[in-house]
Amino acid sequence: MEEATNQEASQGAQDVAKEDGAAKQENQQQNQQQQQNQQQQLQALSQEDKKKLKARIDGNVGTAHVKLEFIDYSKVNLLYGVENINNNTQAQPEEETKDGQADDETSEPPSKRSKKKNRGMNKKRPFREKRADTSLRLCHKLVYGEACQYGDKCMFSHDIAKLMKEKAPDLGSVCYNFETYGKCLRGIMCRYGSSHISADFKNVVDEEKWSRCKNDSVTTNILPKDLQHFLRKRKQKYPKSDKYLAGMSKAAKERREKQKKEQESASETATCTESEKKEVTLKDSTNGGVGEKATSEPSKVVETDASVSNEASGVTDSNATSSVKTSNELSCQSSVLSESGNPESQMKTDQSEVARPGETTGGGSNDEPCQQRSGVVTDEDIIRLRKCEKKTVDFEDKLYLAPLTTVGNLPFRRVCKTYGADITCGEMAVCTNLLQGQASEWALLKRHSSEDVFGVQIAGAFPDTMTKCAEVLNDHIDVDFVDINVGCPIDMIYKKGAGCGLMNRVGRFEEIVRGMDTVLDVPLTVKMRTGVHDKHLVAAKLIPRIFDWGASVVALHGRTREQRYTRSANWDYIGQCVQAAHPYPLLGNGDVLSYEDANLFKEKSGVTGLMIARGALVKPWIFTEIKEQRHWDISSQERYDILQKFVNYGMEHWGSDTEGVEKTRRFLLEWLSFLYRYIPVGILERAPQRINERPPHYVGRNDLETLMASANFNDWIKISEMLLGPVPENFQFLPKHKANSYS
Repeated sequence: MEEATNQEASQGAQDVAKEDGAAKQENQQQNQQQQQNQQQQLQALSQEDKKKLKARIDGNVGTAHVKLEFIDYSKVNLLYGVENINNNTQAQPEEETKDGQADDETSEPPSKRSKKKNRGMNKKRPFREKRADTSLRLCHKLVYGEACQYGDKCMFSHDIAKLMKEKAPDLGSVCYNFETYGKCLRGIMCRYGSSHISADFKNVVDEEKWSRCKNDSVTTNILPKDLQHFLRKRKQKYPKSDKYLAGMSKAAKERREKQKKEQESASETATCTESEKKEVTLKDSTNGGVGEKATSEPSKVVETDASVSNEASGVTDSNATSSVKTSNELSCQSSVLSESGNPESQMKTDQSEVARPGETTGGGSNDEPCQQRSGVVTDEDIIRLRKCEKKTVDFEDKLYLAPLTTVGNLPFRRVCKTYGADITCGEMAVCTNLLQGQASEWALLKRHSSEDVFGVQIAGAFPDTMTKCAEVLNDHIDVDFVDINVGCPIDMIYKKGAGCGLMNRVGRFEEIVRGMDTVLDVPLTVKMRTGVHDKHLVAAKLIPRIFDWGASVVALHGRTREQRYTRSANWDYIGQCVQAAHPYPLLGNGDVLSYEDANLFKEKSGVTGLMIARGALVKPWIFTEIKEQRHWDISSQERYDILQKFVNYGMEHWGSDTEGVEKTRRFLLEWLSFLYRYIPVGILERAPQRINERPPHYVGRNDLETLMASANFNDWIKISEMLLGPVPENFQFLPKHKANSYS
């Protein structure tokens, strides 16, 4: 009975599957027939009708103007029906399925109404493939052709023959690393190993080329194992930070005590004033106001004389002391009240009088009295470098590649350096992760030898962690400057008080800047936005104070946190901030996608230099355009060569084994989610393209250009397969941001 029931169930499942397959096939046939009908209608379109359709497309805000002959009317027709060309109404977009995707995979991106759903980050992205079990991975010592010190106790496999049989087939016959440097560091696990693996599974090395070229491409700022051990065990020492934090806590304690005393003195003053008023009214009522001056003045003289005589005899009178104290407090209060009408002057006075924690004021120290020293003092651990003695970085008229999360990796920065970027900066690293010794976070700080001026950016919300992190970086890595992230709008960072959240916590922001400036021997920079809320811009007020706290350069993105990346950057406000920052340098950032944009914004605002972010992602050759003052109508083959260069740099950085190849593919796909937005100059009706403009569907001047213009990430995967071979089984990719693609 059970076998019969199982057979019936399996037969029913097969029938259901057949019905589903037939339904899908029928839907596909209907879609194909519909497309054929549309093509026939489009072929019948006259040139005048095409112009009308193009005029309707160009009328949409944010749409780039593409030449008439390059518009793909077969796809544009999905939103602008042929039957609606002469009407003012727009065709309704197709309904979406439950999965949020259109029925037809080649359909137009969602309309404005459905685009609201496609904002923000794809938080439900597919998980990355798990790494293979250690017993199935070859020992790295054997990969490099060395002897393993653990022998049979090693947790990795030592069976080379078995693993070579199970190894995935090679992706090509030429290994970039071996051809360039004479040695592939991935050894026998390289996916291009046929060019350097011998018959007995040995890694072949061209000693002559290796000795000549091994120093041509060097990566520094690698986390040392001993430092990682100390950080993980919390044994790392922070002498400079501890001194600053102790002074900061002591200064905070003194500040609280001072405020408490001021409040007590104010209450006492108010009480004394009330009692004096009562005495005056009582005397007026008894004497009728006659002799008031004569009786009050002698009493003051008597009290003063009594206090002097008591002090001379060694006896103090509490009443006399309180009277003198009250008079002194009244004089101090009057001086404060006289300046209360100008809060800015009062703030400047307070800043000039109050010393930084851990520093000396007027020759004194917060921790111990000043000691007289003779001779040359070289105690760098005791005496902090002055600002004029620190290493300087020239940002004047420089093109600065902004720190970019995920896509601003080392291979991408190398590509930008080849096209003219002057200054580069690593991806944002979280200070707490760095202090925990996380290797993945320290990998964001790596520097290539081609990056002649390089900085790192860290994010954090508390002065203790940020100061300690700055001290570790100052002592163990090679950088030209350290940047504080005060512009990250992501909720995960903002809600912890870091990124844009520091603009709402000025006191803590000041402690962070002062502390980091105290422990660093290199310049400290700040990257920030105009404010948190659109109606409350605070950058112009904060920037002068940031320089007073110790920062050397400020880079300002002309948008608020609420604005994120929508609308245009406010370069008028950046100009106001330049005037507020004078004479200190201020860098401007936002909406630079061509040399015309660079010239216009720099002339309009007067910034010291330009920071370029999304413009470099869309067209990394923008640095060449700005320096040569021209529009580069780059061909699809030249763009493909840029991608090939990125892939080579990626396999050099992450490795040419399976894990390194797939990591390179993932970062390539993330970059392609920005690259497809570029519109070739020869296709544009008017140059230059604006950064927030999106083109209608268009056909390129060749098949490769058309493929690169696709917003469908399945086409991006095809491009990655052209460069890195076929994707593995069950491969999945979803862009980091919802607005970057559709399928």
